[in-house]
Amino acid sequence: MEYRTLIDAPTLATLLSSPGVAVIDCRFDLARPAAGRAAYLQGHLPGARYTSLDEDLSGPVAAGTGRHPLPEPAQLARRLGELGVGEGIQVFAYDEHNGSFAARLWWLLRWLGHERVAVLDGGWTAWRAAGGPIEAGEGPPARAHFTPRPNRAAWTTADEVAAAQRRGDRLLVDARARERFTGAVEPIDKVAGHVPGARNYPFSENLGADGRFLPAAELARRWRSFLGDTPPERLIAMCGSGVTACHDLLALEHAGLGGGRLYAGSFSEWIEDPARRVAVGESG
Repeated sequence: MEYRTLIDAPTLATLLSSPGVAVIDCRFDLARPAAGRAAYLQGHLPGARYTSLDEDLSGPVAAGTGRHPLPEPAQLARRLGELGVGEGIQVFAYDEHNGSFAARLWWLLRWLGHERVAVLDGGWTAWRAAGGPIEAGEGPPARAHFTPRPNRAAWTTADEVAAAQRRGDRLLVDARARERFTGAVEPIDKVAGHVPGARNYPFSENLGADGRFLPAAELARRWRSFLGDTPPERLIAMCGSGVTACHDLLALEHAGLGGGRLYAGSFSEWIEDPARRVAVGESG
């Protein structure tokens, strides 16, 4: 048994009682940070344990960082051990529905060298629709040892992005909604717009009307059309703070087009330096 991108609810239901499985609830609300844990306590997949985007899947915000910096590997490793994640464990992550927060844990685990991780397609909503069993309250305690093997080549810094933009040898792809990319609206960050030279591929375009990922073949068709002659390993994914960009990277991996990197600080980090130019509109 090995799942590395997505799993559907009926299949996951058959695996919950299998040894060597850890299920992680990643539900979160940027506007109400405590809402995810409250929802978890009210009901979750059997045996699931909760992890918070702000408290567990991000490092502390500091001067010059984005809103969700990468966590320090050793600290994240300790937390993963508390969640029951160790060598050989198959991890299944889920959030409310579209995978945008679960994809962050998916990427973090792969960054630290653990590839046996998949996102529940359709999340909690799909689980309930499939009639999956639920539990309430705290999940069972766990203790495992996670050894982090961080891959520095998996992500880029602002300076590296700027250098790549000057060279023109990378494709910077922004996963935010189009109206945020163009600067027409900006509900979160203090500056509107995008990194000059970036192109927009909203993470929502990876999903069908039901909120689940499009079939792998359709994802591959769409992304190949978008990439053109650019190999997927030349792609740098970004968003507002390095979270939904992971959704684009998961879609690419599921489509067989892996190898892209994450601009971890993303737009919220980029705008911390007023010397960095910001573009508005469809291009620039």
